[in-house]
Amino acid sequence: MRDSVASRTMLSHAPLPPFAEAEQTMAMPAIDSPRWTADAVRALPDEPGKRFECVDGQLLVSPSPRLAHQSTLGAFMIALSAYTRAHACGAVFMAPTDLELDPFTLVQPDLLVLPLVNGRRPIEEHEIGRPLLLVEVLSPSTARFDRVVKRARYQREGVEYWIVDLDARLVERWTPGANRPEICTSEVRWQPEGVAEPCTIGLDALFAEALAAAPSNKVAWYYFSK
Repeated sequence: MRDSVASRTMLSHAPLPPFAEAEQTMAMPAIDSPRWTADAVRALPDEPGKRFECVDGQLLVSPSPRLAHQSTLGAFMIALSAYTRAHACGAVFMAPTDLELDPFTLVQPDLLVLPLVNGRRPIEEHEIGRPLLLVEVLSPSTARFDRVVKRARYQREGVEYWIVDLDARLVERWTPGANRPEICTSEVRWQPEGVAEPCTIGLDALFAEALAAAPSNKVAWYYFSK
């Protein structure tokens, strides 16, 4: 299956795509208030079509994602779920799944890979360990928050973080301690500690299928050895 995936192009020092003006509108605290806690955010009443998060006490209120966002997220979940199951190296969850990193940080990453608990998926909140991988798909209203605020916090946590840019059809791959992301345009790889074979996701084919530019099930866009 390796020959079916486009060759990998990694530009570790490539410039980041510029932020559009609209992308910055939701990056500031959504409500002028004292420092928010995870408990305070949990206590907010549910509002249809809105997601509430806080990072280092800063509140973010974001709208429901677009269909293209969800379609792309689903494609990444398929690939990562197949890999983690084959290698028994984690469990994949999609938003809304609360992840509390500290008393002032409660996030709902679009996709997160959590460590197994005694060989099984975690099913209770107290079983959530430090994430193995976090993924956010950019939306116009959250792009700056994802790229700046969340990225800095996730790096402090020591977690690999992927930012999926639908418009540019690429992944910004951030590793802990990195000053710049690895810009993945053809494929992106993830290899958790202790697993010999990486999961390789072909981005050209994935975006083509997820964004309806190619028929479903006509291309293989991820591969790994079992």
